[in-house]
Amino acid sequence: MTPDDSASADADGGYVHRPEGDADASADAEFGTSGWALVGMLVVAFLVVPGAILLLPAAQGVIRALGLTLRDAYLTLPLIPAFALGAFAVWSALRSHAE
Repeated sequence: MTPDDSASADADGGYVHRPEGDADASADAEFGTSGWALVGMLVVAFLVVPGAILLLPAAQGVIRALGLTLRDAYLTLPLIPAFALGAFAVWSALRSHAE
């Protein structure tokens, strides 16, 4: 940065040009209900399901009652949040495309 650049930046008072004329560009970005739904899905994916995987050996009776082996449960339990997050991503993309 040359001395001329800093002098011109001081002269305009730190003005930042916003092409749309928005006074606050962050006002457009809202967290909303879909944001909280995503946070809930991430909590399930990263906290609830790993906790359930740790508890699988103690719940072998429930797993057998569902007709699954312990190996099947270890393989299918992580698929639940994976499918949910994938469905949420498709829903979110379609919703943003419609707006």
